[in-house]
Amino acid sequence: MYETFIAFRNSITGFLYRNILKKIFFQRDPEEVHDHMGDAGEWLGKHFFTRKITSWLFGYHHPSLEQNVLGIHFRNPIGLSAGFDKNAVLTDILPSVGFGFAELGSISGEPCAGNPKPRLWRLPKSKSLAVYYGLKNDGCEVISRRLRGKKFSIPFGISIAKTNSPDTCELQAGVKDYVKAFQHFLTIGDYITINISCPNAYGGEPFTDSKKLESLLTAIDAIAYSKPIFLKLAVDLDRSQIDTLLETVSHHRIHGFICTNLTKKRENPKILDANVPEKGGLSGKVVGDLATELIRYVYRKTQGKYIIIGSGGVFSALDAYAKIKAGASLIQMITGMVFEGPQVVSEINQGLVKLLRKDGFCNIREAIGTDSR
Repeated sequence: MYETFIAFRNSITGFLYRNILKKIFFQRDPEEVHDHMGDAGEWLGKHFFTRKITSWLFGYHHPSLEQNVLGIHFRNPIGLSAGFDKNAVLTDILPSVGFGFAELGSISGEPCAGNPKPRLWRLPKSKSLAVYYGLKNDGCEVISRRLRGKKFSIPFGISIAKTNSPDTCELQAGVKDYVKAFQHFLTIGDYITINISCPNAYGGEPFTDSKKLESLLTAIDAIAYSKPIFLKLAVDLDRSQIDTLLETVSHHRIHGFICTNLTKKRENPKILDANVPEKGGLSGKVVGDLATELIRYVYRKTQGKYIIIGSGGVFSALDAYAKIKAGASLIQMITGMVFEGPQVVSEINQGLVKLLRKDGFCNIREAIGTDSR
């Protein structure tokens, strides 16, 4: 009865979103819509009644989706990627939307206004977004003050990145900026992600260079901390670059990887739209297969030593399951929700339960990496 109700509820909310709300939203500037949705979510999270209504509309739970990862309990494997809640104002409402976890930020050492507008575009035929925000956020001091002392009902990760500024381009200045952000969140959240792969920041992605990454991770190692640390990888790196980074990481206290960030490459057969902005990285379906292949490569290369969070092109339970079977323990998404609606989180989780049963698995843990062994 419960499963039937959830499926019926999701079909109604999905129909209303795709046939009414989405058509309205897609006629307006995407950043304006994003900001309004953020304001609405912040308001909904402030009130017990609106949180409960939201949970009734979008929540879903099944014991086969629960798992403990690095000492953290996840009710389900579907999380919100960094890049949506840049300033950590939605922590009260995200659990009610049905997410098993969420990642906040990316948050930099100093406040950043981001790149000039326009900086967000829809690619409707490709089911993708072109993103050129440039790490817009209020900075680690303001955001850590906002979160300090809050209690969370789901795990929250903190994504940190180098401030998008000429002042952080020199190696030691960049390391110092990361360290500042890192130190402000030592007691906030459940894990920290070091984002070295933002494609839209001043100076590019310097810490994808192994020698520079060595300097950064050495500085992080010198800080006394206990929570798990993830490294967010760029999808456009070739395999030799990935191998070098994995070798560097093996000498430091890194627990896992997020695979992946946005792709900058435009020569991609999944790009179906005629007019693609030259600026920015691409999310959504365009990056989906690339992310899955990198998950599989890292899982095999490291023999499952690290926890992998899969991100990129997740629109359905099949998308999420492919990444889990490739080696991901957890999944993140944003763009799929933009195109399919907020009920897609519940749809994916319910679909995963069916896929696990079909394959004879009792728990999501059993499926991790089964296509990569």
